[in-house]
Amino acid sequence: MVQEISALEKHACPACGAQAEWHPGKQKLVCPFCGTESPYVIDRETGKVAEIDLVKALRELPEEERGWQTATRSVQCQSCRAVMVFDAARVGQNCEFCGSPALVDYEEIKSPIRPQGVLPFKVDRNKVRDDIRHWWRSKWFAPGRLARAALVDTVHSLYIPYWTFDAKAHCPWEAEAGYYYYVDVEGRDSQGKRVVRKERRTRWEPASGTVNHAFDDEPVPGTQGLPLDLLRQVEPFPTQEVVPYDTAFLSGHVVEHYKVVLLEAAERSQQQMHQALERLCAQQVPGDTYRNLRIFPTFSGRTFKHVLVPIWLLTYNYGAKAFQVIVNGYTGKIAGKYPISWWKVLLVILLALIVVAIVVAVNN
Repeated sequence: MVQEISALEKHACPACGAQAEWHPGKQKLVCPFCGTESPYVIDRETGKVAEIDLVKALRELPEEERGWQTATRSVQCQSCRAVMVFDAARVGQNCEFCGSPALVDYEEIKSPIRPQGVLPFKVDRNKVRDDIRHWWRSKWFAPGRLARAALVDTVHSLYIPYWTFDAKAHCPWEAEAGYYYYVDVEGRDSQGKRVVRKERRTRWEPASGTVNHAFDDEPVPGTQGLPLDLLRQVEPFPTQEVVPYDTAFLSGHVVEHYKVVLLEAAERSQQQMHQALERLCAQQVPGDTYRNLRIFPTFSGRTFKHVLVPIWLLTYNYGAKAFQVIVNGYTGKIAGKYPISWWKVLLVILLALIVVAIVVAVNN
């Protein structure tokens, strides 16, 4: 059973009473209005974040391991279908992912599995703004005025859900190992002269073996509000730095409700583990190459965690198109889409044509 970590439901500023927010730069709760730093200290040494038995959880998770430990309101965006968890008193918000105002209350079938851990924000807003501007400048085909625009002022912070899985794998494998050898083959060259060349052949032999591997924190995103191709580019999130769930870390940030449920996430994790085992078994095959590799994995000791990880998200419009930039809120790694300056593309094409024309003229 997961150890229940008590959390404060309210994080009021001791000076003015406003809602204090988690400040990534100071790693403290800070009032956004008067700047007072909260004396509340988050104990990062309260113990390891507990792993939950996967088989048991898929049957039935205890009620005490569900819920958010504080009053919340869940809403779903009608445009991108993301589900966000807000403070119950918050009103008038737009979608944090695509900016759409079309939000409706999201009625859960049952309370969500509460996160066991949180990876707190470490990169603050000012650094994220500067880093995104530098990232734009590094993209030569991006419009020059993109980095000069005030678009980064709309960057906002999100905690998105991840599932992580542990398992021990015992994996026998079979394959055909290929060994290269060379034979002399007679032929003719372009002038019709007789030549002897070396031709590579492959000798195939049966091979087998076993891989034993322990998977630790195999990640599966629980979000459907962010493009997975961009999210994978800002991974990994250092899950070894995850601390026990405490709502103080969430103060001032929006939390996304997971849309990839536990059963689906467990299936995805097993697919990822299977692919990893194929690579590990392939490395064991002797010889120079291989074919017909088959693996027969069995898994034991399967456990999981539900954790929240930090993301800075910038959604902006340029012309008639919308673009997104994602920043890992712990490591600062950036991925995103950006518009293309067709003037720059045309300039490159013209320069290439000029170079070709010069080369042709010199050769003639």
